[in-house]
Amino acid sequence: MKVGIDLIHFATSDYFLGLDTFASQKNIDVEKFTIGIGQEKMSIAPPDEDVVTLAAKAAKAILDQVDPQKITAVLFATESGVDQSKSAGAFLHGLLNLPKRCRVIELKHACYAGAAALQMATALVKSNVKEKILVIAADIAKYDVDSSGEATQGCGAVAMLVKDSPRILALESGSGYYTDDVMDFWRPNHRETALVDGKYSTMVYLNSLKHAWTHFNEETGRTFQDIDYFCYHIPFTKMAEKAHKTLIKKTKSEVSDAQFEEQLSYGQSYNRIVGNSYSASLFIGFCSLLDFAKQNLVNKRVSFFSYGSGCVAEFFSGVIQPEYQSVLMTASHQQQILQRQALSYAEYLNFYHGSDLSQENCILPEHNRGSFRLAAIEEHKRIYIAR
Repeated sequence: MKVGIDLIHFATSDYFLGLDTFASQKNIDVEKFTIGIGQEKMSIAPPDEDVVTLAAKAAKAILDQVDPQKITAVLFATESGVDQSKSAGAFLHGLLNLPKRCRVIELKHACYAGAAALQMATALVKSNVKEKILVIAADIAKYDVDSSGEATQGCGAVAMLVKDSPRILALESGSGYYTDDVMDFWRPNHRETALVDGKYSTMVYLNSLKHAWTHFNEETGRTFQDIDYFCYHIPFTKMAEKAHKTLIKKTKSEVSDAQFEEQLSYGQSYNRIVGNSYSASLFIGFCSLLDFAKQNLVNKRVSFFSYGSGCVAEFFSGVIQPEYQSVLMTASHQQQILQRQALSYAEYLNFYHGSDLSQENCILPEHNRGSFRLAAIEEHKRIYIAR
């Protein structure tokens, strides 16, 4: 039985900050960003946008094509949770009017949780072919103003329908994984923004890739040469290039410049202009590969490397299915990107500081132009509206 991704759609915010604007404000050469880390823009969420509204926007395009009443579970991966007790998936379940006979849970491990949710969903379907599972990976990457991470912010959500006989990607059995208790990136409960040791995190990422690959190779017998395209977790675009070079060296593979470009570049286009989206970034990269690849991808093997700081990593693969082109949502993805509004640095700061959501009661100004928004806080309860 084949199990995997039947439909996939991503969403981002209605606004972006250009790194040319950012560089000008900071008196920094813009090439530090466009060339140094490979980023051009970062999506910025207004105060009335959060991971729940982003997830709803991503998922609605899928639910418009299937019977929502047949969804049996929602697995919501995020490190930008909105409540310490109530799952973001429960808020999403209500917004989307999903069936009561439905499991809902939130998963967290930094940027890795989306891959964990996908693996869990696959296992559930293999145990019961009737399962149709909505996997969500959604995050808002936010760092302190004037910190080294400020230029690597962003936001996005990816929704995936996981079922038997998938039309986009059949996941293959076997994966490689690795865990180590390290402090390369963390966000204590009292902080709204993350703390990161950038150089150390890069080192841990690459070390985790080597270990996860070795395990993957041992478990599956698949080699570097068996893989056609490579998707990596992308906190910034150049990280994927570092990762691919590391894997080539690790496997002692011979890869020409043209082959390197072919294996990697299609999966980088959206991340370059959306920015970091934590748990969603790997799958936005996969959407990018599907939307921009010049070749027909049918029967091509794609690998996925998921890295979550702290740290957990996993390397797995899947095969593109014959019907994939007929169900892609490329037009929606590209329309969202084109319709974003550019922010000045002052407007970005206004969004950044936004409203104080720790208040018992507040009404949020209306900036979010999407179908779902966070409208207010009433007695510390989040009030979402669909329109």
